Amino acid sequence: MDEVEQFDRERREAVRNLASDPELRRLSLQWMIAADKHKYSYNFTWLGRPIIKLPGDIVVMQEVIWRTKPDLIIETGIAHGGSLILSASILELIGHGEVLGIDVDIRPHNRREIECHPLSHRIQMIEGSSTDLNVVEKVARIADSKKRVMVVLDSLHTHEHVLKELRIYSQFVTLGAYLILPDTFIEYFPAGYYQSRPWDVGDNPMTAMRQFLVETDCFMVDTAVSSKALISEAIDGYLVRVKPEPS
Repeated sequence: MDEVEQFDRERREAVRNLASDPELRRLSLQWMIAADKHKYSYNFTWLGRPIIKLPGDIVVMQEVIWRTKPDLIIETGIAHGGSLILSASILELIGHGEVLGIDVDIRPHNRREIECHPLSHRIQMIEGSSTDLNVVEKVARIADSKKRVMVVLDSLHTHEHVLKELRIYSQFVTLGAYLILPDTFIEYFPAGYYQSRPWDVGDNPMTAMRQFLVETDCFMVDTAVSSKALISEAIDGYLVRVKPEPS
């Protein structure tokens, strides 16, 4: 075994150990709750655009994109555009691919900043609900010619909406590519924590994901990816397609 292979094996073992340490997971969640009170995830930018993600998730996201090299990354939820820029930047380094962002309300100042960004040539945006039939038809036309498609679902975080997105957008994810669910962590925060939001414990992306995985055997949680960040908004939220859609 050469040194590179040995180092990779040691890292895989370290990730397995992280995943099997319940006390470390408990402390990580405790830290997340404490930091969230200060809006910790709002404090970072990616190449100049605010990216509302925890640093570990940013690193893991670029790992997934670099390894799988998708031709198209579909992202529901745009906000300030930082995640679109992150995806576009890795695709730019790879040398191919585009990002398709979908949001029910793309605010003019955010659209302007995204369209003025040096990586805007790799980004398309659609304004409308991610579950609207007309929007889905537009996405289908764009995705139709792509060999490798990855999806990130980060819009409205209620069980009903995310489950509907999962049922719709899973069809676009190609074999070996990822379907990523940020904000599964909501299930592990205190009940009532998001008093001004329509989601809560029992009604969030994690509960939607669990139901979706009962409905299909085409996806599985990639624990090797999900466990490594530990302090993560996407707890168990990295699904990989392991089987094609039934014909």
